[in-house]
Amino acid sequence: MPDDNKLEQAEIPLEEELGQLRMKVTKLEGLLDQKGQEFKLKESRISELEQAVTLKDGEIASLEQSVLESTGTINQLNENLKQAVTSYKVQVVKANPDIPEELISGDSIEEITTSFESAKELVSKVRKGIEAEISSVKFPAGAPQRTSPDLSALSAREKIQYAIGGRR
Repeated sequence: MPDDNKLEQAEIPLEEELGQLRMKVTKLEGLLDQKGQEFKLKESRISELEQAVTLKDGEIASLEQSVLESTGTINQLNENLKQAVTSYKVQVVKANPDIPEELISGDSIEEITTSFESAKELVSKVRKGIEAEISSVKFPAGAPQRTSPDLSALSAREKIQYAIGGRR
């Protein structure tokens, strides 16, 4: 029976070991369940984030389309503005024929207006200068008085010939 005793003694540690292993298995199963739940939560969160990314991608595409449309509108407005500025310049030149077209320049209405004002001042200064020069030059009023020709330098024969109206 000594062998039975050894067997009984060996069974006790085996049973304890088996109990400990079962506790570890139970603990591991609990951890596995916990990790499985965490995994499901993470998968759910990933799914939510993927949906959010899809929505954001749609918004980005919509905004990019809006930017393209706005760029087209801006280009059209810039072209219209250029035409309006050109038309304004033509009208300013037509309305002021006394100002040379070369003096009116600019790529905006403000620049054209500024150059027009400068040109107007320049033309005014030139006009005043010319008027002052004209007024300073004295011209006799009317035709000069008629005087008889000076015959003192002529010979007697030439004087007689002049008097009878003949020429030689």
